Amino acid sequence: MRRGSLLPAIVVAVGLAAPAGAQTVKAGTALFAYDSGEPLDLVVTDSSVQADVLILDITYASPVRGRVPAFLFVPEAEGPHAGLLLLHGLPGSRNDLRSLAAEYARRGAVGLTISAPFARPDGPRSNPVTFTEQDRDEQIQLIKDLRRGVDLLVARDDVDRGRLGFVGGSYGGAMGGLLAGVEDRIKAYALFVGDGGLVAHFTGPEDLPPVSAEQFDRWKALMEPIEPLRFVGQAAPAELLFQQGRVDRMVPPADAEEYTAAGSEPKTVLWYDHGHQFSQEMRRDQIAWLTERLGLHSRRMEKKPES
Repeated sequence: MRRGSLLPAIVVAVGLAAPAGAQTVKAGTALFAYDSGEPLDLVVTDSSVQADVLILDITYASPVRGRVPAFLFVPEAEGPHAGLLLLHGLPGSRNDLRSLAAEYARRGAVGLTISAPFARPDGPRSNPVTFTEQDRDEQIQLIKDLRRGVDLLVARDDVDRGRLGFVGGSYGGAMGGLLAGVEDRIKAYALFVGDGGLVAHFTGPEDLPPVSAEQFDRWKALMEPIEPLRFVGQAAPAELLFQQGRVDRMVPPADAEEYTAAGSEPKTVLWYDHGHQFSQEMRRDQIAWLTERLGLHSRRMEKKPES
C-alpha cells in the first residue's frame, strides 16, 4: 500500500439507555465487548430541518472514555425506518458524510455519522496515526463506539432493528470490515475504497512512516491482531458490498483485491475506472444496493402534508 491520506473520502430522551443484552459478541472478539446496560446519556445540542430531514447535533457516552460527537439524520416522513451507521475516512470527521446521510434519510433511513476518536472533540488532530499504542486503543474504542451507535439506533421507536446497515469510506471502509466481524445486528455493509487496515497501509520499505524500525515493529505487533483483514471474513450472515477503484493510488488494486477476497459471503464486489474517490457512479450503485437490502425507498420521500 502507498502512504498517504486515507480520505474517502432522534428525538429521543436524554439519558436513554439501550436494553441490556441487545447484542451478541461474535466468537473471538471479546476485546470489543462493552456494557450495553450503561446509559447512553444522549445529549442534543442543536437541531435543524433541511429538505424534509431533521438533523440533530448530538453526543453520547463512549463505553471507553469521553463522549462521541455525532449527527443524527431523521426522516420527517413516517416510519418505521431503516437504521444506518456511517463512518468517514482518515483524516476526517462526522462532517464528511453529511450529504450522503441526508440522502439516505430522504429514502427512509435514520442515519448516524460519528467522529472517530482521532477527530475529537472538534476535528482531526495533526497526527491521526501516532504509531504508538494509542492507535490500538483508539481503534478498539472506535469499534465499541460504533456498536454503541447501534444501541442508539435500535433504542428508537422509529427504527426497525431488522433493517440496519453500515456505510464506510476509505479508513471507514476498512473499519467497517472490522465491525462486520464483531457486530451481529447489522444486515448490510457498504465499504468503499477500503483496505485491510492501518498495517496493510504501511507495508513496503517505501511506505514506512517517519519512525524508527524498532518503533514501527512494536506498533505493527500491536495492530496486526485487530486488523480488519482478520475480521471481515466473519461478517456472515450480513451481506458485504465492496467498491474499489482500478487506478487508486491510496489503495492499490492488489491491496483492494486482498481485502475483498477476505470478505465472507454473501458479498458483491464492484470495480470502477477511477482512483480514491466516491464518484457519482459509486454513490448511485451503493444507494441501489442498500435500497434493496434495507427496504429503502427507490425515490426520495416527502413528508405528508398536514391535514
